[in-house]
Amino acid sequence: MKKFVLLAAITLTCFGCGKGGSVIPNVQVSFQDALTDPRLSALNVPGGVVLLGGYGVAGLVIYREADGTYACYDRCSTYMPQNHCAVVIDNSFTVKDPCSTSVFSLIDGSPVKGPATQSLKPYNIEVSDDEVYISN
Repeated sequence: MKKFVLLAAITLTCFGCGKGGSVIPNVQVSFQDALTDPRLSALNVPGGVVLLGGYGVAGLVIYREADGTYACYDRCSTYMPQNHCAVVIDNSFTVKDPCSTSVFSLIDGSPVKGPATQSLKPYNIEVSDDEVYISN
């Protein structure tokens, strides 16, 4: 019985982690600005996308969904994240990793075309009184 418990503990230790967490490193993100800032003007319409550098691992991608809610992700592709390849706008619903050609949905950050298999790293975003607040 002790051998079984030991074997189970070793198995859980070796295989219990891995695919569940984000592959993008955790870095402090704190961004606040008014929606009237010209850099954020695309967010004034549903489907608008803004790319910002200097935050997170490879920058931020902010998306205004059709229902008026917002989503924010790190621009660092989850395919070979050590390369810090920043996604670029592909169309009004997706962003693309120019290094691997992986494509990610702006609605939920999930990969829609590989080789990436993990979603973009999301950040908390709140819009209130025409101010945008992003954090992790």
